[in-house]
Amino acid sequence: MAFRLASWVLFLLLTLMHVKGDGAIGANGIRLNTMDDDGPNVHHHDHMHQDHVHGHHPSSSSTNLKDPRLMVFYMLQDLKVGQTMPIHFPNRHLSPSQLLPKHEADNIPFSLAELPNLLSLFSVSHGSPQAEAMESTLRECEVKPIKGETKLCATSLESVHEFTRDIFGSDSRVETLTTTHLKNPPSGLLQNYKVIAISQNIPSPKLVACHTMPYPYTVFYCHSQESENKVLMVSLEGEDGDLVEALSVCHMDTSQWSRSHVSFSVLGVEPGTTSVCHFFPSDNFVFIPSSATM
Repeated sequence: MAFRLASWVLFLLLTLMHVKGDGAIGANGIRLNTMDDDGPNVHHHDHMHQDHVHGHHPSSSSTNLKDPRLMVFYMLQDLKVGQTMPIHFPNRHLSPSQLLPKHEADNIPFSLAELPNLLSLFSVSHGSPQAEAMESTLRECEVKPIKGETKLCATSLESVHEFTRDIFGSDSRVETLTTTHLKNPPSGLLQNYKVIAISQNIPSPKLVACHTMPYPYTVFYCHSQESENKVLMVSLEGEDGDLVEALSVCHMDTSQWSRSHVSFSVLGVEPGTTSVCHFFPSDNFVFIPSSATM
């Protein structure tokens, strides 16, 4: 069984990336914007989805638990057809304007030590929200992975492919999943969504999740950690009529997570006592082995 691509951007991405018989992928450059879509505080939340597993997420003591943008977490047993749940889908989009081809991206320094030079290169003022976002991204990308995790901040589509090839093997075929808003772009507001259907529920101990990071050009934070996971595609209908085919990942074993992980405070649970699931925004995506969907 094959998934149709759930986003026009991924359609464009995989149209530009030609999949060869040996599993190799080539790519032309497309560009996307991640710096300004959420305004000055973009960097305060854009790490939500890449930090949920590897423990670098701000603790509950340093995070405003009333922030509507935290409303992405839930427990698997609470996801039922007909159930209504508050969810925040950020108003971010992928645009073919900011993604660099690998040969260009590789020629630009990408390290915290080079931040002053990078601010000058991109004409970003010191102390500005954009400068803080760049620093936050570079700092997060340089944090060492936790035990059992593999991660990469990919600055091109070619680098994303190379990372997934290293994780799954060069001969493996993979499926790409993301969240799609079927009628209108996401409003960026917290609202109640009714669960219409759970179209896919796929056990996938091995997956790669990629999340966009705030930066002058596209940076994908991609990571993989083998554990008990379930990948779900959930049909949702919002109060404003928004229809969403939402990508969600459930982590069934949270026993090794930090007790201060914000999801436990949001859900009111302890590590290892229940699954922790979360919805993905439309500018993030997950790769899983094709065999998992059959």
